[in-house]
Amino acid sequence: MQIFTSKEKDNLVMEIQGRLDAVTSAKLEQECQVLIDQGEKALVMDLGGVDYISSAGLRAILILARKLNGNGGQIRFCCLKGMVQEVFSISGFNSLFPVFPSLTEALGHS
Repeated sequence: MQIFTSKEKDNLVMEIQGRLDAVTSAKLEQECQVLIDQGEKALVMDLGGVDYISSAGLRAILILARKLNGNGGQIRFCCLKGMVQEVFSISGFNSLFPVFPSLTEALGHS
C-alpha cells in the first residue's frame, strides 16, 4: 500500500493505492495519527487506487474517524469503485460517512 498526501484548501487529501488489509492497516493508522497530532481535522480519503479492503481496513477507518471526531474533525471518502464500493455498501459505511464520486465533489463539501 502507498499513501500520498496533499493539501487542498483546508483539507488534507490522502490518496491510497494498493490493498488495505491486516498487513497494511497499521501503517494507515500510524500515518493518520501523525497527521491528527499535527492538527489536521478535515480529511478526504481518495480510495480510487484501492483494489481490496478487508475488515482490518474498515476497522482502521473507524478508529481514524473516531479520533478525528474527538478533535472536532471529519473524514470524507471519494472515488470508490468495484469491490471497495461494494464493501462500503454492505458494511453500512456509506451511511456512516460522506462518500462522493469524485475528489472535486468531496472537496466541495467541507
